[in-house]
Amino acid sequence: MVGYTTLWSRLSSRQLNVAIQAFSLVSIFFEGYDQGVMGGVNAAPDYVTQVGIGRSDGTVTSTIHQGGIVSVYYLGAIFGCFAGGWLADHIGRINGLLIGFLFAMGGGAFQAAAQNSNFFICARVFTGIGTGALTGITPVLVSETSSAQHRGGSSSYVFIANYLGISVAYWLSFGLAFVGNGYSVIRWRFLLAFQCIPALFLALFIRMLPDSPRYLASVGRNDEARRLLVRLRGSQEDVGREYLEIVTLAQESQPSSPVQFAQILLGYGGRPGTHLARRVWLCVWLQIMASWTGITAVTAYSPVLLKQAGYSSIKQNGLAGGINTIGIIGTIVSAQIVDRLGCRACLIGGAGFLFAVNLIAGSVYEESLHSPERAAQYAPGAVTMLFLFNLGYAATWGTVAFLIPTEIFPSDLRAQGNGFGITGWALGVGMTTLVNPIMFASLKVIAFHSSYQQILTPNVAPYLLPFCRSQLALGSSVYPETRNRSLESIDALFSGSSPFNWDMEQAYRLHGDVLAERKIVETPSTLPAKPEFDRIDE
Repeated sequence: MVGYTTLWSRLSSRQLNVAIQAFSLVSIFFEGYDQGVMGGVNAAPDYVTQVGIGRSDGTVTSTIHQGGIVSVYYLGAIFGCFAGGWLADHIGRINGLLIGFLFAMGGGAFQAAAQNSNFFICARVFTGIGTGALTGITPVLVSETSSAQHRGGSSSYVFIANYLGISVAYWLSFGLAFVGNGYSVIRWRFLLAFQCIPALFLALFIRMLPDSPRYLASVGRNDEARRLLVRLRGSQEDVGREYLEIVTLAQESQPSSPVQFAQILLGYGGRPGTHLARRVWLCVWLQIMASWTGITAVTAYSPVLLKQAGYSSIKQNGLAGGINTIGIIGTIVSAQIVDRLGCRACLIGGAGFLFAVNLIAGSVYEESLHSPERAAQYAPGAVTMLFLFNLGYAATWGTVAFLIPTEIFPSDLRAQGNGFGITGWALGVGMTTLVNPIMFASLKVIAFHSSYQQILTPNVAPYLLPFCRSQLALGSSVYPETRNRSLESIDALFSGSSPFNWDMEQAYRLHGDVLAERKIVETPSTLPAKPEFDRIDE
């Protein structure tokens, strides 16, 4: 077992970084697949009758029941992200991920074997626990092993797998729709069972990776942290200052407890001047606002939207797959720009882009209301907005909303702290997946002249515009810039009492040098065999 868990030490710097990225990609692939799979499952007539939400032809008669089955998964995710984060801060990022994979694999198998609604709901919760742990820990591992100059891009590349997972789910759904004319039990059971494959792969091989150097330092394993840091960066010369910052703050860390969650939310907990509550609410609201852009409707209910728009079953699944596949392109764009422009610029620019797309979608809706005889001409325009929406969201909010929570918490609370961001994601997505079927069922439909086709009128778009305006205001005023800053120095942004960005920048200018603040300097050698540092006399 020792040789198995130290295989990473035989890899070069490049190979080790690629291995961490590859395993993280598969982990987030599972999260994306499980998020997108319900779009195809909801479209399967056999599933609709099996869980008792509609008729044998696939028509859903209980939209509340349908939305509840989908959204209960996110309740499990809330518990999973906190439990997984607590475990990751106490037993390591890798061990936390292993437990998450086991829950996720079991949940996928239980969903595929479900015989009724209650069974399926329990399996959804079980899967949610595993996914919450994976989504909470994986970005933290990537963030803690990446250099400050490439941290944003590394995290963005990992989230390519999120959209890849969603796309695979929809394309599998597209192919399975041809089996038995769409009425086969395989159509939805295979979709759910397929997610066990990446979970099994990760459970078997995740222990081959090293833990985070920041976790190692937090538990006093400084020599291991130094060796790993050297291996990750490629040379000893590149890690001197970074290592000193890590071990210096690790000495100030203290084990967290589940009770801290409530304390932090109420403004207590943590060292004086750390303002943990402000960081928590920034993460929670960032993810809630990201969910309220409308991305959940596009991701989980694309086939339903397109069905109500009058598209055939083949076109529904084909377009749904294309809509979610374009998110991969958006994430690649994000990986190229986030380290150059910064998180704040991506949030502000993304909110402006989504505002424009929603405004155009609202205009299409209004025009279709006033000219129902031309409704057929507006359908392609509505679908184009779905494509552009997913592209813009993936390039900005879809990655930055997961990046910031992994950066702004202290090392001893980072995995747990990221749980607050995942909680915001689960609350926002869970609420919208519960409400969306009810909302879609009440949307007005306009019959085409001389045709039985219908077009979905996107009257939800005007209601999304206030959220886009709020995103612009939040992104420009209260979210700090973390680009090219070490994880340890980011603490300085929250050393002041003001929540506004310009005041946080001033605090960083005053206190951003971690070693100078603690009157510590590096020794003349770049990094000695046994790391040490000198303290300046008062």
